[in-house]
Amino acid sequence: MAETRDADGYWRANLRLVLGLLLVWFLVSYGFGILFVDLLNRVRIPGTGFPLGFWFAQQGSIYVFVVLIFVYVWRMNRLDAEFGVAED
Repeated sequence: MAETRDADGYWRANLRLVLGLLLVWFLVSYGFGILFVDLLNRVRIPGTGFPLGFWFAQQGSIYVFVVLIFVYVWRMNRLDAEFGVAED
């Protein structure tokens, strides 16, 4: 029974992490790159002159996605250690 509760807690924590990261990814790629692009294009990136909305649509979402991968790995390692399933 205790193992099932720990497994359920681990699964809930894992799903919460994945859903949170997917929400950030959706907001950056779809929101900043498509929905809010006109608003963001009013801001220019210093030194380049590119509109911020264009940057998010072309490069920013890719950079954010790579950062999200590292955040996922870091948080999952902490989660694994917390629930005693870490790979040493």
